[in-house]
Amino acid sequence: MKGNVTEDHLYLDYFLQNEDYIFPLHTSISLFLLSYCDCKTFKVFLVSPDEIVSDAQLTNKMLPKDLEICFIQSSQLPLIIQSCCLPAVVEKNGRFCRAGLAVVARHIVNKASEEDPSKKDILELLGFKKTCLKACAEVSEWTRLCEISIPLAVENFLKESVDQHQNIPTEVLQFEKKLGEPVKVHNDDKIRRQKVRRQTAFDEAAVHNVLPQEEILAENLASSPADLELRVPFSKLTVQKIPAASNREPSHIRKMKTSELPPLEHVFAEGLYFTLADIILFPCIHQFLVFSKNHRDKILGLSLISRWYQRVQKVPGIKQAASKCGMQFLQYVDFFSFPEGCLQNICTASEEPEEKHEDILFIGGPRPTMTKLMENGIQAMFFPHPCPNWALDWDSLPAAVNPGEGKMSSDRALRKQQQLNNLVALVMKLATPGDVIVDFCSGGGHVGIVLAHLLRSCQVILVENKELSLIRAKERSDELGLNNIWFIQANLDYFKGTFKIGVALHACGVATDMVIERCLKVCAAFVICPCCYGFIQNTAKFTFPQSHRFKNVLSYKEHMVLCRFADQTAVQLPPERRQIGKHCMGLVDLDRAWYVEECNYSVQVISMEPETCSPKNNLIMGVPVKFKRASD
Repeated sequence: MKGNVTEDHLYLDYFLQNEDYIFPLHTSISLFLLSYCDCKTFKVFLVSPDEIVSDAQLTNKMLPKDLEICFIQSSQLPLIIQSCCLPAVVEKNGRFCRAGLAVVARHIVNKASEEDPSKKDILELLGFKKTCLKACAEVSEWTRLCEISIPLAVENFLKESVDQHQNIPTEVLQFEKKLGEPVKVHNDDKIRRQKVRRQTAFDEAAVHNVLPQEEILAENLASSPADLELRVPFSKLTVQKIPAASNREPSHIRKMKTSELPPLEHVFAEGLYFTLADIILFPCIHQFLVFSKNHRDKILGLSLISRWYQRVQKVPGIKQAASKCGMQFLQYVDFFSFPEGCLQNICTASEEPEEKHEDILFIGGPRPTMTKLMENGIQAMFFPHPCPNWALDWDSLPAAVNPGEGKMSSDRALRKQQQLNNLVALVMKLATPGDVIVDFCSGGGHVGIVLAHLLRSCQVILVENKELSLIRAKERSDELGLNNIWFIQANLDYFKGTFKIGVALHACGVATDMVIERCLKVCAAFVICPCCYGFIQNTAKFTFPQSHRFKNVLSYKEHMVLCRFADQTAVQLPPERRQIGKHCMGLVDLDRAWYVEECNYSVQVISMEPETCSPKNNLIMGVPVKFKRASD
């Protein structure tokens, strides 16, 4: 029996088509997922740039026939969608939006499961503990590879002329390399022992030319008897379960050391089980292989991807979904394998780039680094708090505004109120009627809901990656009857709206730097409380130190020492260590402040009042110089 579902509007980019795929590939992927899930909850809009008017260009065979699909131009998008990168989904009320391929794909899976709870295999796409592609691309290299890197690389590959195709995209090679890595799963030891047992059964049966009954299905799906891992995932994907083996392994297998057990090999993208990652990657790899097959004699070096491609074709429901989307499988892919060791220089999704400039004279610990900075005239500087005694009258506010109402201890609720007093005071000092204020990394909306309640003439937008946190924030907002607030579940990179003030309370690690970057891009003021300094590291976007003055003095490794010790401010630590931690926090944020000042901003690093309200009690307030002059 189908559950009660609300129709959502799904917006997908449409630039052009070429043979049997739609650009961008994110759109092809989304339509393929909808077809696989057989989900009819969504009304789909293909969004073309204003200069592209005709929908007749799109071949009907590419559009799933059981979906309601409309064509609109980008200028006709709802305002909340205009603030996001596509793909994006908005609920009927128009105030809750989800943006980005991974977030939207996870939402489609959940909605399909709600629409028909009997589709338990659909929900299993989210993997163990429902975490598949849940980590945002800014912090997870695997999510970035699936969600951004491979679709974009294949898309660019398909757009180029045949003469330009000399090399396989690096991102595709990264996937090939990942498929060759050993698999780690939560019940790793048990499955590896089962693998030994099944291999022994195969070897014994081979002597008598008889295949063990419990392995028949796995053998039919495997490219060779060595693919014994197939028995585990395909038993989860088929209605006819494979008979379970006896519970107890033979004595010689039970006594084997873990180091003696054979590694588990990849069956699907993330390991043994078919997940959302396979659904997302399959249309990309399919189009890459089709193009390569049509324009080359052989596809070089992708033996593992080819086997994965053949396996995915055999997953129940994949063939039907492909047929709906006009995809015709390659039944055989002719390839040459790379010579052994040839892929070693390809960075995998979990590897960090090697530090290029090692400091030979580097000495560990914070004191040498702080001394080095002092010798170069650099010390932590804290500006006086502009309004140290300002506080909200929390007792007079509605219960839904109060962050600690029924959910925190009284001590923690008091500290959270004090933290909010600090941020709200500074934002209200900057805000004017009609401003758009964005609460980044909003969590349950503690900051944004207070601001929306107090500043009814301003538009407040909450941006958060965690769905449940944002749903709780919306429930609180609905209880208050707020109509000046939007909710966007997305990675920071997928929010592209303009705004006047950005705010973030305890933005972890490089999330602080990402918020600053978004504010700099639209020349917005910001009030940010950083957190989790130990998580700061070089990424594809950011390198540390950031400011020229710090770069001239410190190496990356020395800066990481400051970050690591900046996290040592917990109340249970000795006072001297907490003082060093606070000083390191000040230095890390001073580097951030000087970097922002290089972008024509006025920046202050301030301590919250009282400092006991949080171990991470720094505030960075930045105001564009032209903003400051206008407010003066």
